[in-house]
Amino acid sequence: MTELPRLMLHCCCAPCSSHVLEYLSPQYNITALFFNPNIRPAAEFEKRAAEMEKLLSLASYPNNVELLVVDHDGDIFETLASPFMDEPEGGRRCEVCFVIRLSKTAKQAKNGGYDYFATTLSVSPHKDAALINGVGNWAAGKHGAAYLPADFKKRGGFSRSVELSRQYGLYRQNYCGCRPIGYTPGKLSGEQSNA
Repeated sequence: MTELPRLMLHCCCAPCSSHVLEYLSPQYNITALFFNPNIRPAAEFEKRAAEMEKLLSLASYPNNVELLVVDHDGDIFETLASPFMDEPEGGRRCEVCFVIRLSKTAKQAKNGGYDYFATTLSVSPHKDAALINGVGNWAAGKHGAAYLPADFKKRGGFSRSVELSRQYGLYRQNYCGCRPIGYTPGKLSGEQSNA
């Protein structure tokens, strides 16, 4: 019997992860890496990490899926993204955020001997899959890990994530994670449904 390849999957939140884990788990043994230093405030990070645990406790997958939560440390995000905090969602701030998260995921994958790494970020209709995959390929080259490019929103992926979120009673946040300097609720572009 051939052993399944191991995948380090960066997970931005439980709703986005629900479809991606369902889709990928028949083909891989997965470690779901919850590394999101962009999430503000810290209590929101904890809530989203708990929702990842909830998803994995409720869902059934054909192969192994385990969760690795990296403690919240917003300093790296604040340091690198602060020059771009006034930009709208989808601008340079997002690109910096993708670089931080996918670089860490690639490094974890390489150090852990994983066959591939990937991210759930592209399931959101608010996220640019081409940009995400470009950053993923860059991180792969930098850390010597193999990247699995994808646009998980295609073929009904986002709709399926909404359906699974309802099925499992998952909290669906109304913003991606970061709250730019001068943030006021309702003023962040795309804030109504970023998951």
